[in-house]
Amino acid sequence: MRRKKFLVIYYVCMFYNYIVSFSMKTSKISLSRLELEIMRPLWKLRQATIRELQEALPEAERPEYTTVQTIIYRLEAKGAVERLRKSGNAHVFGPTISRKSSVGDLVDELLQRLGGNAEPVMAHLVESGKIGLKELRAMEALMRDTKGSSKKQDKSP
Repeated sequence: MRRKKFLVIYYVCMFYNYIVSFSMKTSKISLSRLELEIMRPLWKLRQATIRELQEALPEAERPEYTTVQTIIYRLEAKGAVERLRKSGNAHVFGPTISRKSSVGDLVDELLQRLGGNAEPVMAHLVESGKIGLKELRAMEALMRDTKGSSKKQDKSP
């Protein structure tokens, strides 16, 4: 049982290192919880008006239109969204940062707060059952595929 837990933590740490070393980050924009909630439907829709974003949020937790508007304007000031065009009286916004880079930034920030040590995070994921052997095997396969493709790129002239 101990060996299994060690292997799980080991593979998760290897996967994190893989993500950090191979991800192409385009931003270092820190997003708040509410900003992330607004970005989720925008990433899915790729472009939307403030009204469309508000309506795409879960009805039970849906903020008022003016709240979504304020958050979008903050995101625009941060450089996370841009106005693409005007449709009638409404502006259409699009994301300028990817979901992948935002998630990577959040993970990096968390690890920085923990002193750069990924082990406590990985141990928690394993102990809480949020990650299992199935996910670890998928990560291991991804790491193998990436290492193989990066070796091919290194050998090319």
